[in-house]
Amino acid sequence: MSKIEVDAIDKQSGSTLTLGGSGTAVTLASGATQSGFGREGSVDWQTGSIKTATFTAANGEGYFCNTTAGAFTVNLPSSPSAGNIVAVSDYAKTFSTNNLTVGRGGSNIEGSASDLVLDATGLAMTFVYVDGTKGWKVVGAGREADKSAAEFIVATGGTITEDGNFKVHTFTGPGTFTVCTVGNAAGSNTVDYLVVAGGAGGGAGNSPSVHGGGGGGAGGLRYSASTYTNPAPGPSAGTALPVTSQSYPVAVGGGGSGAATGTGSCTGNTGNSGVNSVFSTITSAGGGGGGTRLGSGGQNSGAAGGSGGGSTTVGGAGGAGNTPPVNPPQGNNGGANSCQPVANMGGGGGAGAVGVNGSCSASGAGGAGLRVDINGSPVTYAGGGGGGSSASPQTINTGAAGGSGGGGAGGNSPSDPGTAGSAGSNNTGGGGGGSGSKASGGNGGSGVVIIRYKFQ
Repeated sequence: MSKIEVDAIDKQSGSTLTLGGSGTAVTLASGATQSGFGREGSVDWQTGSIKTATFTAANGEGYFCNTTAGAFTVNLPSSPSAGNIVAVSDYAKTFSTNNLTVGRGGSNIEGSASDLVLDATGLAMTFVYVDGTKGWKVVGAGREADKSAAEFIVATGGTITEDGNFKVHTFTGPGTFTVCTVGNAAGSNTVDYLVVAGGAGGGAGNSPSVHGGGGGGAGGLRYSASTYTNPAPGPSAGTALPVTSQSYPVAVGGGGSGAATGTGSCTGNTGNSGVNSVFSTITSAGGGGGGTRLGSGGQNSGAAGGSGGGSTTVGGAGGAGNTPPVNPPQGNNGGANSCQPVANMGGGGGAGAVGVNGSCSASGAGGAGLRVDINGSPVTYAGGGGGGSSASPQTINTGAAGGSGGGGAGGNSPSDPGTAGSAGSNNTGGGGGGSGSKASGGNGGSGVVIIRYKFQ
């Protein structure tokens, strides 16, 4: 007597699982027709006669076998013809405690002159007689525990691409992510996300001051842990979001405009903050504007935001990042103007690092962004804007670099006035660069929302 473990059965190409009654019936699909024998690979299930004791099967029939009261045997037909078919199924899920024996009826089973013992809970098996050598071949098998086939999310919205078994929806502007069908845990019923807000504008340098502006803070960046980062794991990993069959509005934040240069004022504004991006329960905050250096010696710190703006206040800290606070955090603080009386401006904060402080020898670079792979192509997002420069002879006259991930460079001051800060890159959430002397700050870059899920 032989035993075949169900996991070891070679399921024939073209077979399908058919779920019915209290068990899982395995039948051949129409693609497995026994050509030349006048019938297709299916059985008539004998639902009106649940078997509880030893019996002999008939060609073309399937049987629900209840071994609750004890083990018994189903005997295969004794004089089969090629193409004959019989199926059995574990009615009460008791085969593992009270086995069902499949008697060979004088023919081989899988080439062996032995009966077959079925001992897996919820097992169903289909046999087709082939010839005198192999005898009855097992052409399909399954367990009730395996009947929950993988089901996958079906959704629309944004620009849709594929990355292996995953679909990726990219939004560079407002739109709607619509879940048409929700899958299950065996397939997919959650989505990964990357939500990047708009970066902030850089600060300006106002006349008659010879100093520039602070770098704009990057837009807040929030993403789920099962996306990939470098280095991994990234500092801002959340969890994948469960979804239901409904529409989810998507908002993609625009970048804030850079502060404009002015004349003769001791008051003024920072660069404009970026705009929030939103998907489902995830909101990433726009970056904080870079500080503006005012005429007649006035100055201000960078603004708070997803990442904070760089400061122009001598000895003053940059704007706070992760504002409003979320956990995990969405960004970092802006850099300070740390050298007094020399005024080299702080860089805007980035998703991956704080903005660099302005020093007595250099303006502060923008904080680095975060490298994320959610669509099969790793991209760095949310770098802070570089701090601007000054035209005064005791300072460095070159603006600092923007942070990796779309941060704009600070403006230069090879002469007075200097140049405007560079803009942050769109769809990265990069902050705009602070200005050079008597110039305007660079605009922040717009954000992006990307959604990913398994579809096959």
